[in-house]
Amino acid sequence: MCKVKCMCNVRESAELAPSVYGLWLEAPAIAEHAVPGQFVSLFCRDSDHLLPRPISICEIDRENGLLRLVYRVVGAGTKEFSKLSAGDSLEIMGPLGNGFAIGIGKSPLLIGGGIGVPPMLELAKQFSDCADVTVVLGYRDSNMFLKEEFERYAKVIIATDDGSVGTKGTVIDAIMEHGICDPPAGASSSDVICACGPLPMLRGVKELGLKCGIPAYLSMEERMACGIGACLGCVCQSAEADSHSKVNNKRVCKDGPVFLSTEINM
Repeated sequence: MCKVKCMCNVRESAELAPSVYGLWLEAPAIAEHAVPGQFVSLFCRDSDHLLPRPISICEIDRENGLLRLVYRVVGAGTKEFSKLSAGDSLEIMGPLGNGFAIGIGKSPLLIGGGIGVPPMLELAKQFSDCADVTVVLGYRDSNMFLKEEFERYAKVIIATDDGSVGTKGTVIDAIMEHGICDPPAGASSSDVICACGPLPMLRGVKELGLKCGIPAYLSMEERMACGIGACLGCVCQSAEADSHSKVNNKRVCKDGPVFLSTEINM
């Protein structure tokens, strides 16, 4: 993996929804090698916060050497990033982890829930060149973000917890309502699933893939410390023993964050 640590200039920063921010960074050395599903680590200026914050890559603009990150403010580190303006600089490292493979299906189903929505955008963009893409996005309420961007590349279906937009309920409820997959019949109009979101959602996606007989690739969300696989602070349980630790663990930051659903126990 070709990763670099560098200072990057902020091209643009904006609030996309309450507490959700988008950040465009000038990072040509990272953009050159990044793929959908990978992440970068951002370092705080405040010396009291030593550990970097991992944030998934939302969009890659190789031609102009830009990366787009979309994140939710949840603590001191992300609050600091939300104060950045065009022309500011910050230190980042990446690209980190593994990503999704392109061209693994002709009718991919992409699923994003909450802050797992942003990583699906670059994947939808790259899939759209060679496949008929359906995207199911889950939000808490009508404060949605990136919906219009997704509509450029895919058929978009929405689920909201409160029912204010689209299907009321989960992304799985939306998939059932629109007849994309039929678990009792073991049938699906899609031939591969790629998903990112909270663990309960990913459990449902894994079950859906198994019942419909199609592979599901899941991007795991875990708290991370080093971000490079050295500290074992972000392990998940794996079906087979890990070559690094010799136990049934996978390092989300190094072996993932993208796994085939049958590789991990949830």
